[in-house]
Amino acid sequence: MEHEVFVPVPAEALRAALTDPARVARCVPGFQRDVSEAATGAGEDLVGRFRLRVGGHTITYRGGLRIVERDGAITYEGEGAEARGKGVAEISLTVVLTPAAEGTGLSFTGALTATGRLAEEPEEARDAARDRLLDAFVEAAADLAAESAEPVEPADSAGTRAEADDEAGPEGRTAFGTGAFDGGPGFEEDVLPEPAAPPEFPAARPAAEAAHARRTMIGRSAEEVDHAPPRGRYAPVPAPEQGGAGATLRWVAPAAALALASAVIVTRALRRRR
Repeated sequence: MEHEVFVPVPAEALRAALTDPARVARCVPGFQRDVSEAATGAGEDLVGRFRLRVGGHTITYRGGLRIVERDGAITYEGEGAEARGKGVAEISLTVVLTPAAEGTGLSFTGALTATGRLAEEPEEARDAARDRLLDAFVEAAADLAAESAEPVEPADSAGTRAEADDEAGPEGRTAFGTGAFDGGPGFEEDVLPEPAAPPEFPAARPAAEAAHARRTMIGRSAEEVDHAPPRGRYAPVPAPEQGGAGATLRWVAPAAALALASAVIVTRALRRRR
């Protein structure tokens, strides 16, 4: 098992994260730590359940992990048994940190022996699961190390604060407005910017309809005003007048009826005379 990766994190901060059992437990994806008294007294730095995704299957192990530092390298030694099965897995992983100008290089070397379901998986699936697990582990460890690393305060920050205290004077007053607060000439010598004049907005002009409505309502009772028809653009639009043949039929029909009735009466009168 060999794997190399580079992270932009100082070597010391990264080493502190990789040797802390609490932070290592947070960096391993799929690991659930058991913090009971029986687990802590088992002689392991980390004890719990580990779920490993290989290919299209998920294998759960119960076991422990030890963190050992040897000759500047960090070694993880762990073993676990399948929660549902008789398979066993043992791992020994060594991490070597190499400081660089912009971060730290990590080299992983180790060996894994397994029986049961993990041994039945194809080699390509095991290699993909290994690379995915190590990359996620290193990324999480780098994030934790970056969070714990404290920024270094610049060396001239203390001198800057001292210069600010000197400018404030022995009584802690600033140079701005000294004449007014020390009994001197006052604010006349302090140059203060004049406040900007507020913007002027043109007055709103009433609409022609509103002015006309006000003029027509003067001298009218409240009842007349309430029942007055709307005016201006809110006045109802009169219906268009109908002309042409429709208007002609309105007076032609009564005239024709009158002529017909007259003819009937004259006809009957003539018949009686005969």
